[in-house]
Amino acid sequence: YNGVVGLKPTFGRISKYGVIPLAWSFDTIGSFTRTVEDAALVLNVLAGYDENDLSSSNRPVPDYSSAIGSQQSPPRIGVLRQFYEDNSDDEIRKHTQEVVERFSKAGAFVEDVTVPTSFDTLLAAHGVIMSVEAAAIHQADFSARPDDYSPRIRSSIEVGMLVPAVTYMQAQRIRRRFRKDMEEAIRGFDVLLTPSTTSPAPRDLNTTGNPMFQSPWTTCGFPTITLPSGLSESGLPMGTQLASAPFEEIALLSAAHWCEQVLGFKLAPPVGA
Repeated sequence: YNGVVGLKPTFGRISKYGVIPLAWSFDTIGSFTRTVEDAALVLNVLAGYDENDLSSSNRPVPDYSSAIGSQQSPPRIGVLRQFYEDNSDDEIRKHTQEVVERFSKAGAFVEDVTVPTSFDTLLAAHGVIMSVEAAAIHQADFSARPDDYSPRIRSSIEVGMLVPAVTYMQAQRIRRRFRKDMEEAIRGFDVLLTPSTTSPAPRDLNTTGNPMFQSPWTTCGFPTITLPSGLSESGLPMGTQLASAPFEEIALLSAAHWCEQVLGFKLAPPVGA
């Protein structure tokens, strides 16, 4: 919505120590930057194991900046239209197709992909897990100070307190199935491509927008990056989202940098403004 690069790395790649949690198994630290190169620099600094966060990964941290410009050939891009196309408005669908065609003409291998899991079912499972974990985390504080919570978070916690354990476990089962399906879908590709949002940016500040196009990746813990890719008819930014396999940020950043150069879209205030 803001014409900047947004990177959400693999779950556990960056420590969450010091962050007030919402849902243990979803919470992920990311960054907003002007360019893909800047996103790699930030990830270099933040990534790594932290004994204060048991969910942080102890995998070695590569030099992500080395990925920038290392793409010797155009990337292999899988286009995920399922769910995303159905839930995009006409302007986003048209823009995404134009972006796909530009990448193809620039030399990228582009092919449509599908997954067998229902995205609607996955989003329902996401909501269950989010609500239950939020309720577990905030139960004591919520009981003591319910009015201190925003209406949206308050509603989520109240729902989570009513969800049976069996329903929560079934939601986790759906989540595991989806992750496996996505791991299969991304094989043979460097990245999967989707629109970043369902519609162009809203014209006012009453909402931060609909995050439903990020929820599937948050649910399965895959890294994603969104690139500013154009302006809507109303003059507001639109974005294109790329996702890669877990802990494949090198491939993600490398492909994203190539895509960024092809798009050549810049929306940044002049220095000193």
